[in-house]
Amino acid sequence: MVAASGVAGILAARCAPAIAQGAALHVVRWNDFIPEADVELKTRQIPEAEKALGARIVLETVPATDVLPRLTAAMRSGSGPDLFHLYYNWPHLYGDALLDVSDLASEIADAQGGYYDVFNSSFRAGGAWVGVPHSIVGVAIAYRKSWFEEAGFALFPRTWEELREATAILKRRGKPLGQTLGHTFGDADGWAYPLMWAFGGVETDPSGQRVMIASQATIDSVRYMRSLWKEGCYEAGIAWDERRNNRAFHAGEICATLNGASIYIGAKRQAEKLSDEKGRPLYLDIDHAFYPLAGASGQYPLYFSSGHGVMRYCKNPKLAADFLRWLHGRDNLRRWLQASGGYSVAATKEWENNPMWRGFDKPLQLFRRAGRNARIFGYPAAPSSRATQVHSKYLIVDMYARAVQGTAAESAVAWAEAEMRKVYGV
Repeated sequence: MVAASGVAGILAARCAPAIAQGAALHVVRWNDFIPEADVELKTRQIPEAEKALGARIVLETVPATDVLPRLTAAMRSGSGPDLFHLYYNWPHLYGDALLDVSDLASEIADAQGGYYDVFNSSFRAGGAWVGVPHSIVGVAIAYRKSWFEEAGFALFPRTWEELREATAILKRRGKPLGQTLGHTFGDADGWAYPLMWAFGGVETDPSGQRVMIASQATIDSVRYMRSLWKEGCYEAGIAWDERRNNRAFHAGEICATLNGASIYIGAKRQAEKLSDEKGRPLYLDIDHAFYPLAGASGQYPLYFSSGHGVMRYCKNPKLAADFLRWLHGRDNLRRWLQASGGYSVAATKEWENNPMWRGFDKPLQLFRRAGRNARIFGYPAAPSSRATQVHSKYLIVDMYARAVQGTAAESAVAWAEAEMRKVYGV
């Protein structure tokens, strides 16, 4: 891990930075799934940041799946963009290529109520912050309120068994639950990991040395998924990508699906085009719910946590830190969060109670608490490179996918255990 050289101590000065003429910063982020969030950055915040910092700032947005290849290429060549958008536990994995930004990350945390716990494990390595946490994309189950009410559920099912009962009724009416178990960007593992955790299943012991997937709790979760799939799910949706479930929901083909706030936001922004079977705007019949409960194990989501990292080769780490501090300024962050419409929420806890939430529709209010119980793959161990391999190979997702396609629950779990042992070398 590289020491804080170039970044540590740059935060002491509170006056406007003195940036050398011609200084520039190249930032790479994903194409936001809420286009208005990128518009806010590109058309207002970047031009204002350039004026405030006296430097040229180039914001390049690329497809979400292209960020890692760009980061890897830059790391190997030792040149390229100065700042990268970091996902999940990337700071933990690529810390040797990133500057220690502990001073900056700590300043932001101290000023804004501290970070959610998921960042303490994913954005820290060797006791140092190697990425500055920025935001979390919370996911929840978007569902048609009236359809569940017609099935006898005035409130969204509170247990997994109630969910099975409700979706079984709705499937018989041609309105099944739509859930992918494919190799997607986030929707499939966003369902599979929390389902396993809800039943008490884990990948390893806390040390990360013993593979613990083959437990009765995991088997029970897989057995449950087999029954839910057959009785309540749209079975042809097994390999859907992130766009297909949105389209199916908007088309009235499914009663519910795990998703971010984009289904609701998209339906509201297309209110004149998207309507329910009675001709009313569709968004008025959409609400969100957290995962159901299973026993005492609780609700622990896998959310998309993200931030920014400063590359070691960055020629002006002071400018990079000043830009990130500017980006996290309360007014700038608030405006970006408002443009996100509830799809993205802040990495710091203070924002849960920000007055901006009063301007968001009630179905979006749930997302204000998105970061509270979030976990990351590998739990209860640290999100190591081996846990990341399990995630990137979709072993947990495929465990459930195999089961719903006919493999016995015990056999599907045994397969996952064998594959995980190969990864962990045990």
